[in-house]
Amino acid sequence: MNAETVLITGASSGIGLALARCFAADGCRLVLVARKGDALEALAAELRKTRKIQAQVIPADLARPEAPARLLAHLQAAGLKVDVLVNNAGFGAQGKFVELPLARQLEMIQLNLTTLTHLTGLLLPGMLERRRGGILNVASTAAFQPGPGMAVYYATKAYVLSFTEALAEELAGTGLTITAVCPGPTTTNFGRAANMRTLGLVRKISMSAEAVARQGHRGFRRGRVVVINGFRNQLPAFLVRGCPRAVVRKITRRLNNVKYP
Repeated sequence: MNAETVLITGASSGIGLALARCFAADGCRLVLVARKGDALEALAAELRKTRKIQAQVIPADLARPEAPARLLAHLQAAGLKVDVLVNNAGFGAQGKFVELPLARQLEMIQLNLTTLTHLTGLLLPGMLERRRGGILNVASTAAFQPGPGMAVYYATKAYVLSFTEALAEELAGTGLTITAVCPGPTTTNFGRAANMRTLGLVRKISMSAEAVARQGHRGFRRGRVVVINGFRNQLPAFLVRGCPRAVVRKITRRLNNVKYP
């Protein structure tokens, strides 16, 4: 069987970059997508040299509504059929909803939610036709509760988890694997980009991007639908299901450093 073709969004750094190395170790052909073309080229060159694989770079701003269709056109022109889609690209922003720029939060919805759904809809039919591959979505432990102080980000990740689980059930028996990986705090540029005021706490409890990627990749290969990274993250994700929602909201508000009026 020919090597799988794996498309990874947000592959220039953090979890996306680490996932690219995991799939490269499988001998997969990679399509690396992100805004930072130079970083993608450096990663592609590394993986071609160390893993002897094919790696193609497609610089793209996936927060733009037209980006998924343009990406599909590029793939078709290159004769590339994607077997595995890794929806990793995304960002967050910390602060009260009313105080954050609305345009930035709408851009977050576009990237974290709409682009992920659009790419899935464009590439899934080919996977079904070939009965091969699947989708690995990067969600978050934020998906398990509302997030005062990061309201839109938490909501987008709740969508990613719910959408992934529903797809997995719809596609059971097709030969495809549909997985959501749910990391907690992770050592990446995410916190800095989100302007998080709790970076000290985050650093103390963070996992490495490499550890998150290894666990997510392993869970995908084993056909798991939901992968929560690490016991420290698994326990709260299960505990919130039994806690009153009002209590969960207040705890999350405190953790996100949101002051009362």
